[in-house]
Amino acid sequence: MRHRVTRELPYTPDQLFVLVGDVQAYPLFVPWITSMRVWNPREEAPGIDSVDAEASVGFAFLTERFSTRVRRDANTREITVSLIRGPFRRLDNRWRFSPHPSGTFVEFSIDFEFKSRLLEALLAANLGRAVERLIGCFEDRAKALYGK
Repeated sequence: MRHRVTRELPYTPDQLFVLVGDVQAYPLFVPWITSMRVWNPREEAPGIDSVDAEASVGFAFLTERFSTRVRRDANTREITVSLIRGPFRRLDNRWRFSPHPSGTFVEFSIDFEFKSRLLEALLAANLGRAVERLIGCFEDRAKALYGK
């Protein structure tokens, strides 16, 4: 499944890059992320680093854990996330933050497939709403950190 969202937000690209790149803080503002463990930080090149992260997520009847590799490129203001292990066959997402006259043009894309057909079917029916809610969590966090 693939989904793409774009937004124009009144913050700088660097502010949003730092907010999204701070994966350890996600449990503070994304309600279904119940915990986050980060390990193996490394610098790949000047301005480019990566970290491995394991998220525990909880919904009404479902609890899962999955691990990803988060690559943060401050030079291009791009964050990519790829699957290490978890309930997915495939998981890739990308954030891009570009200067815009009103602040920042944000591009978020996600491409994933669950191993379980049941999970795939459950999320397929609600994917657009789920992604919009996720983006809303980041918008709310930006308002809390940087003001309106």
